[in-house]
Amino acid sequence: MSEPVRAVAFDLDQLDFTKSGGLVTVVTQDASTGAVLMVAHADREALEYSLRTGEMHYRSRSRGLWHKGGTSGNVQRVVSLTADCDADAVLARVAPAGPACHNGTTSCFREEALQADVFATLDATITTRMQTTDGTSTSYTQRLLGDRNLRLKKLGEEAVELATACVDGDIERATEETADLLYHALVALRAVGGSLDGVRAVLSSRAK
Repeated sequence: MSEPVRAVAFDLDQLDFTKSGGLVTVVTQDASTGAVLMVAHADREALEYSLRTGEMHYRSRSRGLWHKGGTSGNVQRVVSLTADCDADAVLARVAPAGPACHNGTTSCFREEALQADVFATLDATITTRMQTTDGTSTSYTQRLLGDRNLRLKKLGEEAVELATACVDGDIERATEETADLLYHALVALRAVGGSLDGVRAVLSSRAK
């Protein structure tokens, strides 16, 4: 059974469709990883369909109104729509069901676009592993999620190894150990019900 469509609040009247002959630019971003997936155009009708169906629709000068993934199945579920300061562009944060590009790649842009938030990508992978912790997988992440003592032991070990590398002044090893520690910390955090968004919120509040 497919998930029910969740309403997205967005006032189309705030957009200025007159600047580009009835169109606004749409920058589509993966809501989970922050990766930029594609840039397209939409008119009021396309955005109305997007809001009504919960899946992205666009307007092409050659194809007319089109439902992203309507044929391929690679739909983009709308998470949020946000207008820019000039009201002639929209940031569409989506949950993609498959590749965004007609070439079959995740993004229409180069690899750098997929690295917008490597921590979010890692966190999303850990979340996926959490859904299949049945004890039969050989995934290291799933082993950690299923064994409290193991993940806490590894968390402590990685912290000590990072401290040792810093004492030694070994930049390369310290960098690698920091990456290992962050990975194990995210796994431990997810295991107790925490999230990367929660960490972001704490850091944001402290920065203020």
